[in-house]
Amino acid sequence: MGLMKAVQVSRPGGDFEIVEREIPEPQHNQVRVKIEACGICHGDVFVKEGFWHGLKYPRIPGHEIVGFIDKVGEGVTTWQKGQRVGVGWHGGHCFECEPCLQGDFSNCQNSAITGIDFDGGYAEYTVVPSSALASIPDDFNSIEAAPLLCAGITTFNALRNSGARVGDVVAVQGVGGLGHLALQFSRKMGFKTVAISRGQDKKTLALKMGATDYIDTELVDAAQALIDMGGAKVILATAPNSKAMSSLVNGLAVNGKLLIVGASGEPLEISPIQLIKGRKSIQGWHSGHAKDSEETLSFCMLSEIRPLIEVFSLENVAEAYKQMLYNKARFRVVLQISS
Repeated sequence: MGLMKAVQVSRPGGDFEIVEREIPEPQHNQVRVKIEACGICHGDVFVKEGFWHGLKYPRIPGHEIVGFIDKVGEGVTTWQKGQRVGVGWHGGHCFECEPCLQGDFSNCQNSAITGIDFDGGYAEYTVVPSSALASIPDDFNSIEAAPLLCAGITTFNALRNSGARVGDVVAVQGVGGLGHLALQFSRKMGFKTVAISRGQDKKTLALKMGATDYIDTELVDAAQALIDMGGAKVILATAPNSKAMSSLVNGLAVNGKLLIVGASGEPLEISPIQLIKGRKSIQGWHSGHAKDSEETLSFCMLSEIRPLIEVFSLENVAEAYKQMLYNKARFRVVLQISS
């Protein structure tokens, strides 16, 4: 058994440690993936800072993994050595609980989370359940594919299940790691796409990403601006700012929906009457399972959608993480492990 280079966190709030570990062996229904690229996501804060209850250390973070199968474990019949694969937040499901029996694998009651329940992608190799694997098209660049397994699938999946129809007004709150992808998806899905952000510095980019209109919250009341457009069928909230999300509810059209994908610990400030009038609703959405990842990548291939990324080496993981954490990245950060 050889050694691999990996980045681990040994305790809550601890530093990243570049270490050598034994290359792990896949067990029953597992495969080993030789990693080419791994995105750095805000969800990695759960591991780095110890915000996830019951997490066992040391742990290797990372849940935007792209590579190829290096070895298959006993019982794996649908995957073979050499296949290009990706692994996202969804780290597999049990096939036995009530949601799984209904085909709702994303809400499996026994699901695992990549980089939390087992070691993730800040390493040269990882071992994952076979049910977590998504096939990666051969002509999809690994570095570009990695962020689509979390930021991409989250926004794509939310929008395609939002109930919006072609021609509807869909507003995207935030033009960042999630938002710049959501704008592209929304436009390619045929929605009248409105970007909402603070200041003028992201207007040009938002329009380039697919927005038909840009609302600067420093200049106008965003909710009123949406009403002047006829109201938004969907407002996709990507920036984790509960106050900003709450301020947009009055901009929804009749039967409109505030769809939240940007996680924030602060409560929303919304009165029941705001929802009752016009039958408005609020819904959360998280990620998706492996098949959703494959469909996200397929849509991106067909529609020529790509994330804007900054690339770092595994050795520069601390710097890369800070770029993400302090919102300095434009717009996703990816570790290049191997080529």
